[in-house]
Amino acid sequence: MDLERDYDFWLLDLDGTLVDVEWSYTREVFDRVGDRLGREFTDREADIIWNGLTGSRDHQLREWGVDPTAFWEAFHEEEDPLVRAEQTYLHEDAAFVADLEVPVGLVTHCQEFLAEPVLDTVGIRDWFDAQLCCTEETGWKPDPTPVQSVMSELGVAHNGHQGVLAGDGANDVGAAWNAGLDAIHVERVGHERRGQCVLGDYRVRSFDELS
Repeated sequence: MDLERDYDFWLLDLDGTLVDVEWSYTREVFDRVGDRLGREFTDREADIIWNGLTGSRDHQLREWGVDPTAFWEAFHEEEDPLVRAEQTYLHEDAAFVADLEVPVGLVTHCQEFLAEPVLDTVGIRDWFDAQLCCTEETGWKPDPTPVQSVMSELGVAHNGHQGVLAGDGANDVGAAWNAGLDAIHVERVGHERRGQCVLGDYRVRSFDELS
């Protein structure tokens, strides 16, 4: 990694950046959530919410007339952590993270009860020196607060260290910039499917492009 020499630490998002879930699992979850809410979700709508294609998921839900609180309560009740972990796969190009010789942190919107089994099942728990699953208390990306929290845990906050945050969404780029970091946007779904381009300091379709 040429960029490894440029940064004193790395922060990474999880879902859509390092790992992804088989579409069949996503579709089944949205079917069950739809049954709870009395509203069907199309494949496109499920794709938008699952991958955060339009930015704020809560904002998108409100635009569709769906109450975000009710949605997330149903969503988390319908998610099975072990089943999700079993249907999660690691992107091959993410393997470079295991070889980084600088502090590495994880900052994810994936809830802890879902993230923990995934880290174990795909075997990447030991990649990270610190991790944080965002909550209402910690704040959500692009708020820099959760990013800064992990930086503090890594011992790289406010002491001149230069870092980078890599993620698959605009919220990741915003969180990086708001925290004073460089941003890598890895476009897993494609600009056409997303409907917009996400700007970052680096824009790649695979981490292999950084080597």
